[in-house]
Amino acid sequence: MSVKDESFRDSIATINEEGKRNIIYPRKPKGKFTNLRTYLSWVLLAILFASPFIKINGNQFLLFNILDRKFNIFGQPFWPQDFYLLVISMLIGIVFIILFTVIFGRIFCGWICPQTIFMEMVFRKIEYWIEGDRAKQIKLDKQAWNAEKIRKKSIKWFLFAVISFLIANTFLAYFIGGDVLISHITDGPLEHLDTLFKLLAFTTIFYFVFAWFREQVCIIACPYGRLQGVLLDNNSVVVAYDHKRGENRQKFRKTEDRDQKGYGDCIDCKQCVLVCPTGIDIRNGTQLECVNCTACIDACDEIMDRVGFEKGLIRYASENNIEKEEQFKFSARIISYITILSLMLVFLIALLFMRNDVEANILHLPGQMYTTKGDTISNVYTFKVINKTNRQFTDLKLNLVSHPGKVKIVGGPVNLAKGGLYQGTLFIDIHKNDLKSSKEKLKIGVYNQSNLIETDKTNFSSPIKIK
Repeated sequence: MSVKDESFRDSIATINEEGKRNIIYPRKPKGKFTNLRTYLSWVLLAILFASPFIKINGNQFLLFNILDRKFNIFGQPFWPQDFYLLVISMLIGIVFIILFTVIFGRIFCGWICPQTIFMEMVFRKIEYWIEGDRAKQIKLDKQAWNAEKIRKKSIKWFLFAVISFLIANTFLAYFIGGDVLISHITDGPLEHLDTLFKLLAFTTIFYFVFAWFREQVCIIACPYGRLQGVLLDNNSVVVAYDHKRGENRQKFRKTEDRDQKGYGDCIDCKQCVLVCPTGIDIRNGTQLECVNCTACIDACDEIMDRVGFEKGLIRYASENNIEKEEQFKFSARIISYITILSLMLVFLIALLFMRNDVEANILHLPGQMYTTKGDTISNVYTFKVINKTNRQFTDLKLNLVSHPGKVKIVGGPVNLAKGGLYQGTLFIDIHKNDLKSSKEKLKIGVYNQSNLIETDKTNFSSPIKIK
């Protein structure tokens, strides 16, 4: 970079020289990228608020019920026995984020992250609507507590609290289920005080984040920003200032010949700084605080248009593109990440295809010995059958696969609802002539009509000595 002074990296824009909080008042952005982000935020907000209440074959579209250990991903139920699939999916997500960051920097933060969407596209817009743009907000905060200030602040804080409460309800619906949340609301808060306390706790957290903590989440709390230092390279496409074109920066005067005086296209208007939600100067280069929100691009393009200069002084570009005018290329590092990600995706898809519709778990009842009835030996077991599909199973049967004998289910045939769980007790009777040891390995099959859909293994105790 042409910028030699690196002292700006010794502190962050949200902390002043005395170590106190420096409140950021970003100017309201406008332009092509701001419009695109706004349209995308509408779609993402609709998905976010609707997902806990959308049903596919009776299953919630997205559910992360940690307490009951039940998860729905795109309407497909997953159980604790499928935890390995969730772990692999999370690893794939991590590799994808790493790959995406290596190529595009922190673009996820500026375009998709819920924190940014709520802050910039919901709460910040309410603030602009009630208090006005940057200058009016600064003036309002500095003035005494008169009727105007009390009215505007009260309205803003009330709306912030209402929206935080709505977000808290949606957030909770992802964990306890949309239907459960609605039933708790219709029953009344006093009937479900635990749910009420959770809602109030989440509301307080969200209100604190969006009313006060704000951009500090991206700068201080979010670990993703720290990854940039090790993931970005000179080939990464980020929001960048073209210092070769912009320097030497000088104020704009219509009558002077900037080329003759050696001035760059940057007129030092500082509009890129004023619109930045984290308060940085993008002209200093890539920084930890930059969330790639593109507000500086729109602000700079508007100024370039006004003074008759070419747009793109601040744009999506890599360091190599600015310094050497090189186009983006797939490096060995990127190809390695793509290869790893592809292999992991193939592995996950293969596991999903091999995943059984029904899973059975059969265990010998603890503390119970075998019993004998003439030449027949009997053992008692507990069993659990899980339906991992969106269809109902009726009259499932359990039969021995490895040995001749009988399986008697206490209570009759097994009926499984969609995504349901059945737990019961069964007895296995085997003639002593069909046993070879005192700890026989049995294989038991679960049958839907005549189709074998799952098998499980267990031990069978008997007095038979190994021959």
